[in-house]
Amino acid sequence: MSGPGFVVAAALGLIAVTLAVPVPIALARATWPTRAPARALLLWQVIALAGGFSMIGALLAAGLALMPIAVVPGGIVVGAAIALTGYLLGHLAATVTVVVRSRQRHQELLWLLTSPHPTRAETLVLEDSVPLAYCVPRGWHSLTVLSRGLLDRLSSEELSAVIAHERAHLDQRHDILLVAFRAWHSALPWFPIAARAAEEVDVLVELLADDSARRVVSDRALAHAIAAVARVEPDGAPRTVRHPATARSRDRLLRLAA
Repeated sequence: MSGPGFVVAAALGLIAVTLAVPVPIALARATWPTRAPARALLLWQVIALAGGFSMIGALLAAGLALMPIAVVPGGIVVGAAIALTGYLLGHLAATVTVVVRSRQRHQELLWLLTSPHPTRAETLVLEDSVPLAYCVPRGWHSLTVLSRGLLDRLSSEELSAVIAHERAHLDQRHDILLVAFRAWHSALPWFPIAARAAEEVDVLVELLADDSARRVVSDRALAHAIAAVARVEPDGAPRTVRHPATARSRDRLLRLAA
């Protein structure tokens, strides 16, 4: 009875290793994700979930297969599977807690430093000459923050591009994906693929938000808005507070020019 169990464990282990190294590396090096960010983002989610489940499943199957032969070693392996599950879930819970508290502190500062936009609902204006825009997810009442410098610098169409970009982050709940991949990276900081996955997902959600904005405004207006906003980042903004400025703004501009 133990034979099939070992075969299952070996198969799951092979899947886990494949999804942990060669598949993410190939996906990160591929050029097609910039043309199809939605499919690429879905694939990253599948890789992360399937990789985690196959890793846990391999340990569990191996432990159960060992039980009839050696109870203690089998129990240790099963315990390792349970411990790994708890470890990953614990990091997810801890990351969510940190993000929620960070957002709450950020919102408290926003109430002190901003004023409501006169015509746009759930939009705050920060009296700062630096052009910046970002969004703060908070359920049904998420906020978009625009600086005075941005409002003064951008044309009406360019401002619409920025707002459409930020609203896309909120409507598509990109913050949830970013928290999940941040938790994965936090749980496995020594695993380079976890860091690469978090970076790739961060870029892909920016591309998706760009695509949403492109349905509202011209590519030229969006490119001008990206160039204006990407020069700076809001001081102290948590990672899961979204704004158009990213390390790959140049790539986003080249994508629009293609």
